[in-house]
Amino acid sequence: MPKISVEIPQELLNDLDDHVGEDGKFVNRSDAIRSSIRKNLDILDEIDKRHDRLEDQE
Repeated sequence: MPKISVEIPQELLNDLDDHVGEDGKFVNRSDAIRSSIRKNLDILDEIDKRHDRLEDQE
């Protein structure tokens, strides 16, 4: 799996960390970020679908 790096504000990182770990929804930051990316891409696909901007995928 390719690795990437991003710079994010500390406040956003703190919010992310609130959802990571034993008491959180995600086991680590990478898992949380992958999940967020998937969800956002799904949202964008839905928006594109409503505006007839998606190409048919077979």
